[in-house]
Amino acid sequence: MKTKSILLIGLGRFGRHIAENLVAMGHQVMAIDHNEDRVNSISSLVTNALIGDASSEEFLSTLGVSNFDVCIVTISGDFQASLETTCYLKEMGAKVVVSRAERDGQARLLLRNGADEVIYPEKQLAQWVAIRYTSDNITDYIEIDSEHAIFEIKVPQNWIGKSVGQIDIRRKFNVNIMGIKKEGSINLNITSDTVFEENETILVLGELRLIQKIFRL
Repeated sequence: MKTKSILLIGLGRFGRHIAENLVAMGHQVMAIDHNEDRVNSISSLVTNALIGDASSEEFLSTLGVSNFDVCIVTISGDFQASLETTCYLKEMGAKVVVSRAERDGQARLLLRNGADEVIYPEKQLAQWVAIRYTSDNITDYIEIDSEHAIFEIKVPQNWIGKSVGQIDIRRKFNVNIMGIKKEGSINLNITSDTVFEENETILVLGELRLIQKIFRL
């Protein structure tokens, strides 16, 4: 995986978790927040940490925004600052700007004013919880867009002992089996001859309504 340089603005709980994960993955992170305590608490973890007001055009202009592969704005509780920061980043030549939204209206405004993508942690987590914990068969779920998702699902009992080719859900429903997990290990080399076994889960990618239909979710 290629190491990327990330400008992360906003070091609340969500921003800090993102920083920790980025560093664990080997990326270079410059972290920005107006709160001195937050910056000091993460300075030993990230590549660089600065105290500053990211909604200030003058401050942002000193950071070399265009040199970063991705700029992530995770400011919470001050949407005006988040919107201004997003707008300035794009105007200064940021390659990719990803901004946090807390409501649908915020998401629309961010996308209109410089954000290339919007992350919506509360809404996305709420949807994950609703889907994950209302089915006995689902162990994980990742939304791709409003119509498609990846599910980790327990192998249906009537599939055990049969092969991928025999089930043939790709041809019948255009749903792809991406991998099979068992006891913490994942097999991504799936062929038509791969046979489903007890105590396995499968990773399936496809249209949400079709996956719901196939697995009776």
